[in-house]
Amino acid sequence: MAYRRTPAVQARLDAQREAVLQAAVGLLAERGYGGCSMAAVADRAGIATGSLYQHFANKAELSVELFRRVVTREIAAVNEAVAHRETPQQRIAAVVETFAARALRAPRLAYALLVEPADAVVDAERLVFRRAFRDVIATEITAAVAAGQLPRQDPELTAAGIVGAVGEALAGPLAEAHTPATGDTPPEVVPALVSFTLRALGGRDDSDA
Repeated sequence: MAYRRTPAVQARLDAQREAVLQAAVGLLAERGYGGCSMAAVADRAGIATGSLYQHFANKAELSVELFRRVVTREIAAVNEAVAHRETPQQRIAAVVETFAARALRAPRLAYALLVEPADAVVDAERLVFRRAFRDVIATEITAAVAAGQLPRQDPELTAAGIVGAVGEALAGPLAEAHTPATGDTPPEVVPALVSFTLRALGGRDDSDA
């Protein structure tokens, strides 16, 4: 007869797994993927390294779950910001503004999410991450084009270009910001990215003459 875990045992394992993921998120924000070894995560979670393997077979599996946990939180923050804006252009600006501002407030974490060398499985998750943001923006572009507020265009293509450009533009500031020897990120980065986005859509920014 196959062994079946009792509800109490399962609850204990679930709580331990959650503690592991919370510990991993903390380490990721402090040290990046390079600092998220199985031993380091187990130590932060207060369990033996062997116990960690009850939940994740290897670092790659842990990294994927960790990435999904953090990305889900970031997408939720963007969706919350979008919900409080009225027009499609304002909602698109909110996506870029919220994503960039949150990234620059937690540069070590954002650097790990966007550009730090990692396992191939994490790179695959990064594509899913970018597509999720692309889809949020593409939905708003579609609405704006239908309302005659933006010129006709391929919403997914434009949205993908914006996501790629924003990620590339943030790579340098994030790399510098999480290095202790450098100063703070210039405050104009976020508004500059919002202006770029609005112009890329074919609309106008408030700073335009």
